Formats: sequence, structure tokens, C-alpha cells
Amino acid sequence: MCDYSLHHVATRPARVGDKLVATRFPNSITRGFAASGEPHVAVCLMPGTEIAFDQNVECEPSFGIGILPNKKIGQRLARFRQINMDNAVTHHDALEFPDGQVVLVTRLCEGQCATVLQLPAGTRPGTAEKAEPETREVSVSL
Repeated sequence: MCDYSLHHVATRPARVGDKLVATRFPNSITRGFAASGEPHVAVCLMPGTEIAFDQNVECEPSFGIGILPNKKIGQRLARFRQINMDNAVTHHDALEFPDGQVVLVTRLCEGQCATVLQLPAGTRPGTAEKAEPETREVSVSL
């Protein structure tokens, strides 16, 4: 994640078991995930990271003008992904739900809590870097 402009906010990669809170960071109009208990640390998710919310997800309406009620997604499980990558001046961080709905992270209502269930294949636990291919010795008896 960390697609949003957070030049003055500390960041770290997500780890399995992390407790996250949907947060609006200081000096930013964008929302993202902070570590629970560390409201000033943005937790960066890699595409493919799976998270589970404590409650069904709610987000602001598409127009975000404050007069419409929040949209209830009716789902608790989501996979992080990035969208609209061909447009440099828009938000890319999104969550895809099992029913196919895709919601921008910046539209999530603040204060919603989630847990990181699984990192994408090819990442080391606790890092956002791609893992090097693992080599294992296998002995075969004939």
C-alpha cells in the first residue's frame, strides 16, 4: 500500500497477525491502515494481502459529499490490490471483496479494524520485499 502521499508519516510493511485500523493520517486527505496502538505508523500492504475486518465493512458513498449515508459492503474478508495504475493522479490502493466489489482504501470509514491473515505468495513474513526462490535439499531412496 502506501500509495498515498505520506511523506511525513512513518511506514512499515504488513506482517501476518497485524491489527490494523483504517485511519486518516495527519497532514493528508487520504486514508490508509495504521498499526493498532501506533496511529502514526502507516502499514503498507502488498497486492494479494488478505485481511479480515472485525465487522462488516463500511465506506463513504462515491461522491463523498457527506449528505449520503455510508455504504455497507456486507463483507468482512478482503484482498488488497491496486487499480487504475495507468492514471498517476488517482488513488490506486483498493480492497476486493469475495463478491467482486472493489472499494478504494481511501473511501473506508475511519476506525474500522482488521487483521492481516495472509501475505501474498513470494513475500517474506514481515517484509514487503519479494522472497528469493527457496532451495531445499531432497533425498530420494531408490
